[in-house]
Amino acid sequence: MGERSAKKILPNIKFSYLYRDAGNYKNYGEVIFANPDEISIEELERLIKLKLIDSQWFYAKEWEIPDLHFEKWNEDLDYGLHEFESLSLTNQEITASFPLSHFCELVRESDRKY
Repeated sequence: MGERSAKKILPNIKFSYLYRDAGNYKNYGEVIFANPDEISIEELERLIKLKLIDSQWFYAKEWEIPDLHFEKWNEDLDYGLHEFESLSLTNQEITASFPLSHFCELVRESDRKY
């Protein structure tokens, strides 16, 4: 038998999050990052948890991921925070316009450590 060249398939990483308005209505989202630097989920999760507000919240704009707010906004009740949900490996197509390493830099540089 001839030697086959095995191409290593690097799984992408899915970042799942949500926006919860004052009425507890939820809008779920996810971003799928290419991971050419092979950053582990454990390493990424440690970094994210260091920067979350009260162990669960972050500002999507700071991390350059889509804002999930609903169209109708009530200044008195709604707020700008998003909620981290989970990370997972996936073979789904990439949806982010930048690699995971850039996302890590954005998270690292955010000022939200509580």
